[in-house]
Formats: sequence, C-alpha cells, structure tokens
Amino acid sequence: MYRRFKTVFDRQVGHSILAAGLVLAVMIFPTITSVAADALHSVPKECRMAAYGLGSTRWQTIYRIVVPAAAPGIISGVILGLARAFGEALAVAMVIGQTTAFPTSIFSTTKTLTTEIAAQMGNAMEGGEMKSALWTMALLLFAISLFFIFLIHHVTAVKPEKEEKTSTSVKTSTTAVPVKQFAAKGEN
Repeated sequence: MYRRFKTVFDRQVGHSILAAGLVLAVMIFPTITSVAADALHSVPKECRMAAYGLGSTRWQTIYRIVVPAAAPGIISGVILGLARAFGEALAVAMVIGQTTAFPTSIFSTTKTLTTEIAAQMGNAMEGGEMKSALWTMALLLFAISLFFIFLIHHVTAVKPEKEEKTSTSVKTSTTAVPVKQFAAKGEN
C-alpha cells in the first residue's frame, strides 16, 4: 500500500498543499455547520406551516422556503469558516512543508502568509527590508480579513422592501350581505 501511494503521488512524506487543505477543511467544517444549522433553525415555524398549508411537500418547503430564508446565515457561516482558514497558522505549518518556494502543483510544499510572519518576525532586523516585507504581508492578511468582514455585512444586511406602485383604478362599490340573509335564503 505504501509503495503504491509513493509511486502514484511521487512523495516521500505527506507534506503538501493538499494535506494542508484537507486539515483546514476538517478544521473549518464545525464552524460552517454550526452557523448554518443555527440559520436553518431560526426560520420561523409559521413559514414552514404556511407552506405545508398551501400544499407543499417537505422537500418543496425546504428548497423554496427554508433555504432561501436561511441563505444569509448559511453564506455567513461559509465566509466565517474561510476567514478562520486564512488566519490558521500552526496546523497548516505542520503539514504544508515550510518551503520558501512557489508551488508547482497541489503536491508541492510551500509556506502561508501567517506561518511566514510567525516564523520570521523574531529574526528580522528592525528597520530592515525583511521587517518591511513582513509588515506588508501582515497588512495584506488584514485586508483579506477586512474584505471578509465587509462581505458578511453585505450578505446579511437587511434590504428595504420595495414599495409597490399603486395604479389608478376604478373602485367598485360592493355591498356586504349579512350572514343571516344567506342563512335565511338557504333555508327556503
């Protein structure tokens, strides 16, 4: 088994971008699922019951009512999970290989912004080019995080309802017939 793995993937050890991606996927999955589950449970029961009352099946109710109503919360969970993945340093540093080189495939080793900042900040000379490069990388990481925060605010923002234009139409007058008259006519 090990020899087959070694010949298929041409790797001595398991350090690669693929391994880091799998580790991050396992790490952010609980965040995404818990936020998405909260969003799905926050849809009022009255909306579900109204859909059932109109004749919708369970799957129609989920697809047409529950998921669209919970979509901002689900998308927020995905964005929060991705933002957490960007800031993760230690777990990724252990499986990505720590090689300062551009990757050529998903089986290559490399470094992430967070691990490079954490590894080199103590060794960089104050006022030097390396320190400036590290602070620039930190600024880029901050900008990416800020972008995700604005994206969450944009997705979850409450949109104002559009006012319906009222057309000028002729109102017809109707006379209300009391219920007792219907009962009296029905008995005759």
